Amino acid sequence: MIKYCTKCVMPDTKPDLHLDEHGVCNACRSFEGRKEVDWSKRKQELLEIVDRYKSKDGSNWDCIVPVSGGKDSTYQVIRMLQLGLNPLCVTSTTCHLSDIGRHNIENIKNMGVDYVEFSPNPVVRRKMNRIGLTQVGDISWPEHVGIFTIPVKAAVQYKVPLIVWGENSQNEYGGPAAAAENNILTRRWLEEFGGLLGLRVSDLVGMDGIQTKDLIAYTYPTDEELREVGVTGIFLGHYIPWDGYSNALLSQAHGFVTTKHTVEGSIVNYENLDNYQTGIHDYFKYLKFGFGRATDIACLHVRRGRITRDDAIELVRKHDGKFPWTYLGKPLEEILAPLDMTVDEFIKVCDRFTNKKIFEKDARGNLLKDKHGNLTKVRYDNE
Repeated sequence: MIKYCTKCVMPDTKPDLHLDEHGVCNACRSFEGRKEVDWSKRKQELLEIVDRYKSKDGSNWDCIVPVSGGKDSTYQVIRMLQLGLNPLCVTSTTCHLSDIGRHNIENIKNMGVDYVEFSPNPVVRRKMNRIGLTQVGDISWPEHVGIFTIPVKAAVQYKVPLIVWGENSQNEYGGPAAAAENNILTRRWLEEFGGLLGLRVSDLVGMDGIQTKDLIAYTYPTDEELREVGVTGIFLGHYIPWDGYSNALLSQAHGFVTTKHTVEGSIVNYENLDNYQTGIHDYFKYLKFGFGRATDIACLHVRRGRITRDDAIELVRKHDGKFPWTYLGKPLEEILAPLDMTVDEFIKVCDRFTNKKIFEKDARGNLLKDKHGNLTKVRYDNE
């Protein structure tokens, strides 16, 4: 039976989430640990790292900042500029860039930075989207790979060793640059943080006519290439207290724009604005694990005392895991069209990846759906 953290509303079906003897998840415990952190000391460590890697004569960029145009990458650029650094911003183009996403990318450029946007072959990308969706239940699989390969390839190509990532999803350490030894972003690091879901890039060769030459953008540099440049990275969230909401506020003050309405499947209007496929990605997380974007964000706000746990339960019931008929106002049919997939075909893929243990079923064991195609979880709290 699905169990929930007694402090936030995250279920124990989330990968790598553990509930302690008090029923509290490791993410909440990790956040509690922030109170013990000497943030002024962490800031000093950050200053020492960037000083070590900064171009001494101004002949090259000081660091690479991977940017999507979202609130967090906008925030990362703001912080680097405040530190007096000259960053090269690198975007691995999102799978289906939204209009608001394009606006926010242009906004980052106009903050006064050099910028490189890499657009992988869209024909191959569409094939990879379909393979990712049908094979591992992740339409955004190629995007997640590109986020980690393209900035690292740029670091090698332009000989800029330091990459400044945003939040460390594992929330364990500052990144390889912080380590005295073994501080190179090796392939092992990619496999730990890259979210490949057991599907390797090389596995795609032969699928739907994809060849090795089609996968250059998604192929991580060799460890030898990385060592030659000394490519390393840090997670900014290790050195500066990370909070998506305050990141959004600061980014908005620097020209970042949001939607007027709450984003579908979410409870806020300031994140996941750049890719029309995100609604599908988050929906599959809900089908597999019983939580979606509304749960993610509700938990962040509960931990910070902005809403109560009861509020969070109500918001999750209302917004989480709704069938993605639209995303950012674009109809599902249009979002699926590049994948050459109909809505009926999509629903069959959804059913195949649904964890039937955590959703209500009829007497025959078939999933129960309301008139909008929405599922109902067997429980939303530990009642």
